[in-house]
Amino acid sequence: MADVDQGSVPPPDASLNGTDVLNATAAKFVATPEGTALAYGSLLFMALLPIFFGALRSVTCSKSKNSSDMPETITGRDAARFPIIASCTLFGLYLFFKVFSQEYINLLLSMYFFVLGILALAHTLSPLMAKVFPASIPIKQYQLLFTQGSGEAKEEVVNYEFDTKDLVCLVIGGVVGVWYVLKKHWVANNLFGLAFALNGVELLHLNNVCTGCILLGGLFVYDVFWVFGTNVMVTVARSFEAPIKLVFPQDLLERGMDASNFAMLGLGDIVIPGIFIALLLRFDISLKKNSRTYFYASFLAYIFGLGLTIFIMHTFKHAQVPAPVCLSTGLLLCYTWCQPASVSLSSWR
Repeated sequence: MADVDQGSVPPPDASLNGTDVLNATAAKFVATPEGTALAYGSLLFMALLPIFFGALRSVTCSKSKNSSDMPETITGRDAARFPIIASCTLFGLYLFFKVFSQEYINLLLSMYFFVLGILALAHTLSPLMAKVFPASIPIKQYQLLFTQGSGEAKEEVVNYEFDTKDLVCLVIGGVVGVWYVLKKHWVANNLFGLAFALNGVELLHLNNVCTGCILLGGLFVYDVFWVFGTNVMVTVARSFEAPIKLVFPQDLLERGMDASNFAMLGLGDIVIPGIFIALLLRFDISLKKNSRTYFYASFLAYIFGLGLTIFIMHTFKHAQVPAPVCLSTGLLLCYTWCQPASVSLSSWR
């Protein structure tokens, strides 16, 4: 999360997975208490939305027979390798920005996230569109198919099936995408960011809670090292332009939609804890009881951890505060508290 001063374009997140809190100490703008409270409260509310609804959608996703909606399972080995892969990616971006022109790299990234954002937003809107789509309009099926080779050697490269409702969602996503590319407006950034976060929580599934603990622990070490040990994360943060963070202006009350001094929260601080919380919701449901003990306990632990992050950053005015220090601690304490009654939880899939 960050206090920044940068024209009309919100600053980028501090890492590939957005796990840091950036504070522009050179900012001339001094936010009012009301503006600060509104910005932090809005970020907290926006962070909870993809976690809550993504967790609910992950339950349906885990039962889906549609290959396009099948979740990606994260194993213990994947979780253990995460800090290494993320570190290599972050350092690679750092070298790219040092060697090549920042303008061309960000142009390439903008096109990449333009396509991903449209698809993510269309997938996010699809269930809602299915409920509000007029029954009087006929629904037609479409298929986008790319193959390579011929005869028996022919292989599918892309096989994307969609219908009229999906087409409307893609058009809406395309409008938001063009808005983001042309204006880099913070609202368009947040629409894409929320879509990315919700899809991540919905489609990335941990195979068990032990894997989740490994992932949270790895994220903790990764973020502490790159935040406090080097200037790599800061350099990438100031150079990287992509909708991988949620932002909210602290001067919204004074300047309206043209506000330019932003607080921000990286998507990694939402998705990584979110997939852990979604796993606990699926476990609660598997118990076939009316209670959702693990889900609500972890959800409250996340709120506490994120609130503690905001408090530390605002009180001590620290340039960077890695949110996983608080988020991981809160969720792991929650799991420890629940552990006596959860012998089967560690191995449940």
